[in-house]
Amino acid sequence: MKNIVLIGYMGAGKSTVGIQLSDRFQIAFEDTDQVIEKRQNMAVSEIFEKYGEESFRTMETELLAQMAEGKGRRVIALGGGTPMRFENRERIKALGIVIYLRARPDTIMERLSGDTSRPLLRGGGARQKIEQMLKERGPVYESLSDLTVDTDGKAFENIVDEIGGFYEAACNKRTEP
Repeated sequence: MKNIVLIGYMGAGKSTVGIQLSDRFQIAFEDTDQVIEKRQNMAVSEIFEKYGEESFRTMETELLAQMAEGKGRRVIALGGGTPMRFENRERIKALGIVIYLRARPDTIMERLSGDTSRPLLRGGGARQKIEQMLKERGPVYESLSDLTVDTDGKAFENIVDEIGGFYEAACNKRTEP
């Protein structure tokens, strides 16, 4: 049985869906942003401010390498920028079944409204930043994914059911003679 690896832009639902998938399959859940925050004893936004984005991306890459060595099945929610480093892409694919949670800019804006903890959206022009980053990141997310799930207008339980069905079928297919 493989890990479930969730990728996608911030606000797409990776953490929420990840927790529900973890409950459904009774396996551990890890959110890379939360792991890094715990290790650094500071929020991602503070890490960006104190050390810069490049240092944070290096922390993501190091964590990804450690996760690749881990044993046991789990649901892993990756930070939205993790797949953008070329060196991370092979590791992401090797971690397990990769699910791209895709959301439109309107959905992301709605979900992130009032959230001041996102360093990449600070300084105004959030809508334009989201659209530009989705344009850059979308093709990378799609190239890595085994399944793309549109999250716009869907209840999280329906998203979890869709991923769960795909995951069960993929695991059963891999174990058949």
